[in-house]
Amino acid sequence: MEFTKGHGTGNDFVILPDPDGALDLTPDLVAALCDRRRGLGGDGVLRVVRAAKHPDGVALAGEAGWFMDYWNSDGSFAEMCGNGARVFVRYLLETGLVAPTDGTLPVATRAGLVRARVEGADVAVEMRRPRLYDTSTATLGGLTLTGTAVDVGNPHLVCALPAALDLAGLDLSRAPEVDAAAFPTGVNVEFTTPGEPVDGTDGHVLMRVYERGSAETLSCGTGACAVAAVALRDAGRDTGIVAVDVPGGRLTVTVTADSCWLAGPAVLVATGTLTLDAPRP
Repeated sequence: MEFTKGHGTGNDFVILPDPDGALDLTPDLVAALCDRRRGLGGDGVLRVVRAAKHPDGVALAGEAGWFMDYWNSDGSFAEMCGNGARVFVRYLLETGLVAPTDGTLPVATRAGLVRARVEGADVAVEMRRPRLYDTSTATLGGLTLTGTAVDVGNPHLVCALPAALDLAGLDLSRAPEVDAAAFPTGVNVEFTTPGEPVDGTDGHVLMRVYERGSAETLSCGTGACAVAAVALRDAGRDTGIVAVDVPGGRLTVTVTADSCWLAGPAVLVATGTLTLDAPRP
């Protein structure tokens, strides 16, 4: 089977074309593909399926031709992946599967319909406006931080670091401990510090993230949206533009009255053929 490898600010994915939904994609196979030593390596798998051919996409088939079947690297599902959606759109465009209509392109996801637009080397996707709904805590070793719970179609907990702590010095080799009652399906945890002012924006934040099902990643698009919404809230704003720097680069988040646009580079780096039935050592 053919594959493509792509990334958005270092958040990398194995892309599997499966237009008719014929591939028997299992958690074990996904985990094997994403294994960075024994497989291709990736933060997740993006299966490219016609919306009408996937049970989770068929309801949106009248609005979008393609469904983004996203899996975390451990073989679990996720409702949404912002960087994954941007890479998915880049794949659709570069393989000629779609062409934008009036500059935009719809994609079906488990979190609903996502619109995308191409801005030169960048791809921007419009997602739901982040909803700040509670406070909770995350514990790393002996450090417990209070954060804001945010719904961006998937769950996030945004924790600002005290000024005395260095973002780069956090040990994210293990998952932060969180309140299982507050996050029964798990949560992506973002750690942030303020950045220097950036022209043309209303805020600048530095971020690291531990993603449920994928461990620490170089970038998280929905996490950037959650972080931007919290930064705007803390600045006394309902809308605005925030530059979010992740280890893999910079994302630009525009929060409007009713949605959120995530923009940044989306790159396809390799294509090849998979041996799907190869046993894992």
